[in-house]
Amino acid sequence: MISLEKIAKIIKGTLIGDGAVMIAGIRPLDTADKGDISFFIDNRYLHLLETTRASAIITASYTSAFKGPQVLLDNPEAGYARVAAFFAPGLSAFPGISQQAFVDKSSSIGEGSSVYPMTYIGKDAVIGKDVILFAGVFVGNGVRIGDRTVIYPNVSILHDCSIGNDVIIHAGTVIGSDGFGYTRDGNGSIKIPQTGTVQIDDNVEIGANNCIDRATFEKTWIKRGVKTDNLVHIAHNVVVGEGSLIVAQAGISGSVTVGREAVIGGQVGIVDHVRIGNRVMIGSQSGVPKSIPDNQIRSGSPALPHRLFLRVSAAIPKLPGMLKRLKQLENRVKKLENNGEN
Repeated sequence: MISLEKIAKIIKGTLIGDGAVMIAGIRPLDTADKGDISFFIDNRYLHLLETTRASAIITASYTSAFKGPQVLLDNPEAGYARVAAFFAPGLSAFPGISQQAFVDKSSSIGEGSSVYPMTYIGKDAVIGKDVILFAGVFVGNGVRIGDRTVIYPNVSILHDCSIGNDVIIHAGTVIGSDGFGYTRDGNGSIKIPQTGTVQIDDNVEIGANNCIDRATFEKTWIKRGVKTDNLVHIAHNVVVGEGSLIVAQAGISGSVTVGREAVIGGQVGIVDHVRIGNRVMIGSQSGVPKSIPDNQIRSGSPALPHRLFLRVSAAIPKLPGMLKRLKQLENRVKKLENNGEN
């Protein structure tokens, strides 16, 4: 348990009410009980403030609808995330290195690391301190993995790729598979060797079943703080800027550069060799055929400025009626022209 006063300090919020209240967990307003802290971020749930059993809430501004103590924060969602992380149970870890794991003699593993059974660690691999490698992880020759990184079951990190500190890679992801590089020769295709690598910087989280291809030359680069959802494909020589978010089933073609703090929605497809600017937002199911400048919002296929896309979308259901009226006008014009000739 922790006092509400300490929680307010952890999330840098302003405490209104009794800071000595002890908090044992965090739960939604409708299921919270005594000893829980909850959060209020949406006025649609204002009615729950009067009935919730929560001992305290996190919210953006003081509300008289809740009678207990409150922690005020400009971004209550961020406060919720930090408190939830505090109460979240720690990961289970295998004690040390399993005898059922294969670890090449030339590799090194830092203190406090956990290597589950059925893990493979190849030649000259370097694993940092307090790393967790779950069962079925494949670490190829020459791979570098930083401190406190967690790699979930059945992840494959192929040769010479590097993973930073405090990275999370979820189950089934493949890092460093060959980029899709071929050249046509008559009726066939000749494979272009993919001799580069993948670099994933610190504090990145990669979702389940991602595919991040190695570069043709140099590196595919996922920069600090990037977060990807499940089922994301990042092709060869892509660079994803710091703090960007990529949502499920997005596909980024080769040699694309994504700027800082971009948000790429679900099922977005981006053509090769374009630049997505800093803080760009791309709506779900958009197709991006060309570069987008900084600070733009785009939607649709092909992607348009978002407000224009909304107007176009609103016009589409009206097109059959407009076409019908257009044909009626054409017929009237023809009749007037024929009458004039007579």
